[in-house]
Amino acid sequence: MRIKSIEDFHVDGGWDVWSFLKITTDEGIVGWSEFSDERARRGLTAVIRSMAPSLIGKDPCEVGLITAVLRTQTLGSIGGLQALAIGAFENALLDVRAKSLGVPVYDLFGGALRTKLPLYWSHCAMYRAKNPDVFEKIIGQPAVRTLDDVKAAGEMVSKAGFRALKTNRLLLDPARLGGGAPRVARGAGATELNIEPWMVRDTVAQMEALRDGAGPDVALMLDLNFNYKTEGFLKLARALEPLELQWLEMDSHSPEALSTIRASTSTPIASLETMLGRRAIRPFAELQCVDVGIVDVVFNGLMESLRMASLLETCEINAAAHNTFSHLGTAISAHFCALIPNFRVLEFDIDEVPWRKDLVTHPVTIQNGELILSNRPGWGMDINESVAREHAAKKQ
Repeated sequence: MRIKSIEDFHVDGGWDVWSFLKITTDEGIVGWSEFSDERARRGLTAVIRSMAPSLIGKDPCEVGLITAVLRTQTLGSIGGLQALAIGAFENALLDVRAKSLGVPVYDLFGGALRTKLPLYWSHCAMYRAKNPDVFEKIIGQPAVRTLDDVKAAGEMVSKAGFRALKTNRLLLDPARLGGGAPRVARGAGATELNIEPWMVRDTVAQMEALRDGAGPDVALMLDLNFNYKTEGFLKLARALEPLELQWLEMDSHSPEALSTIRASTSTPIASLETMLGRRAIRPFAELQCVDVGIVDVVFNGLMESLRMASLLETCEINAAAHNTFSHLGTAISAHFCALIPNFRVLEFDIDEVPWRKDLVTHPVTIQNGELILSNRPGWGMDINESVAREHAAKKQ
């Protein structure tokens, strides 16, 4: 069997673009993966297209060899868009190999350790705050503009049977917005990202509103991304201690800074979702920077992600899957979560545009806040190309 062609598809996700890689073989077996060309990853499609010709004619079942060669060829600029492209190829090739054997991808790695995966409702309130027109005019769901709306969003989570939620810090104050729509809040200054007292008060008020809505039995998480410096992260972590978050999530390029924050607060710390590969996360793991290490399987590829989870396990750190993708990306992440012994929880976006489920042949199954692992070959689903073309994003 040989690789015959490689294509990419880009679909309007309402507030994101979902991008898919299709590898077709000369025996008619098709492998799919997902990638993201959004925000800081602009240009990834061009990198994927530039790498694709080197795979034509190769045996797609030699997944390890192909990806190892690609990584060796890009050592001069390790990480970045090239690593993301290799992750996309790796996942699509694994889909081909598993389908050729008639087994799920997780069977290639010894079989699943679990078939029910606890989920948390991600970006709770955030998508509804940033995209009010999409929710009110397309999805037919309420937007978020006030703390009362945030509380109502928390109520949705508990009523839907989820035991955990995650949100982002939101700027909702009309006076500070100056007539603009609500948005994800950052530290003060375009580059300084300084913390100010009112930011701390606003953050606590937002999380208290979610607690009021969701009730005492739903775990709360807050994602701060790269939006503050160490001082701000630490002040927010200490201020949120009474709420006993499941974790406070933050991104930093400094393992020393993260280690200091974790050692200075009782709030559990999660991070590493932007890290690419074992080498990148090693210093963070060795310095015990996090309570939970977050791995992006779509970015890194399943094989490299499993190595990253193994490294975290040697340092007694559990791993969660970063997952802000379509149902295909969720399925890829689910196979990772099913395979690792140090699994914590899987991220999932409940809010979605009406065509999200139609985009795949077999959407993921969710029951009582858990994902039920599929036993269908490959990732357990394919992309419906007619739906992808009907909802195509603007040209990449």
